[in-house]
Amino acid sequence: MPEEVIRTLRVDGLSYSYRLLPQPDARTEPVLVLGGALQGMYGWPQMEDHVHPVAGLVTADLPGMGTADPLRPEQDSALMCTAIEQIIDDLGVARVNVFGYSYGAAVAFGCAQRRPGRIARLLLGGVPAGITDAQLAYWRLAADRLSAVHPDEFAAMAAAAPLCTDESRHVHRRHLAERYVRRTLLYAATRTPHALNVLDRALNKKLSLDGGLSGVPALVFCGEHDTVSPPSRQRAFAASIAGSRFLTVPETDHWAVLERAEEVAVLTARFVTGRPVPTFPALPAPVPPQAATHRRPLQTAPGPRRGTTTPG
Repeated sequence: MPEEVIRTLRVDGLSYSYRLLPQPDARTEPVLVLGGALQGMYGWPQMEDHVHPVAGLVTADLPGMGTADPLRPEQDSALMCTAIEQIIDDLGVARVNVFGYSYGAAVAFGCAQRRPGRIARLLLGGVPAGITDAQLAYWRLAADRLSAVHPDEFAAMAAAAPLCTDESRHVHRRHLAERYVRRTLLYAATRTPHALNVLDRALNKKLSLDGGLSGVPALVFCGEHDTVSPPSRQRAFAASIAGSRFLTVPETDHWAVLERAEEVAVLTARFVTGRPVPTFPALPAPVPPQAATHRRPLQTAPGPRRGTTTPG
C-alpha cells in the first residue's frame, strides 16, 4: 500500500480534507469517490484493492460531511462543487473520474452539471431518485432518536431503512450488510459532532437530480432490489444523461457496494479505464459458509493489460 497523502483545504470559511493514494503508473485520471452523508473518507477498502492499481484514488470529507466543517444555512450544493473543483486543482490535474454513491451520487451529478469539463467520466450508484414523503418521514423519525441521544436506536432504524427486507428476494450478504451499516452509522453518529446538522440538510435540503446532463461519459447502476429508489426510477434518471448506460447488480439492494463490493469495484476500474463494461451475469446461489471455497467473480471480457496494474 502506497503512503497516503492527506490534504486540508478551505472554501468559504470552511475546512475540509481529502485523502489521496497516488498511482505513478495510472492508466486514467484520478478517481474521486463520494459516499453517503455520514460516510467518511476511509470507508472504501474495495476501491483501494481494485481501482487504485489503475488510478490515483481520492476520497474526501467535503464541507458538511464526515470530519469537515458543517455547512452554514446559506450555503448550498454549489459550495460542494466548488470544493470538488479545488480538490481537482490541488491534485494538479485538468479532470478527474467521479464515483458517487447514494447521497454522493447527487453531489457528483450536480457538480458534473455545473462543471462538466472537469469530469472525465461519471459513475453513479444507488441514486436517490424519487424519494417519497413516507421515506423522508421515516428517516426523520430516525434522526429524532439521535436528537434524543439514543444513537443506537438511530443507527438501527437508519440501517434498516435502505435494506430490502423481503425474504422472498435473495440479497447477497443482506444481514452482514445491515450489521456493517448499523455499526458504521453508530460510529459516525457518536464521533461526528455535527451529525444532526448533516442529517437535517440531507433530509430537508434535497439535492436536485433534474436538468439532465450531456458531454460526460456516464454509467448509472443500482441493486436489482433497491427499495430506496427502485431500478425503474434510477433507469429514468439515467435516461436524462445523454449517452449514458444503466445496469442493475443482481441479488443486491441499496447496499450493492457492500453486498457485491468486489464486483462493483471491478466494474468501476473497467469503466474509468475505458474498457468494455459487462452486463452482470447470473450470480451463484449462496452456499453454507463451511462449504464455501471461493466466490465466482464478475465475468468480464478480456481487456488490455500492462504489467500487473490491471485488476480484472
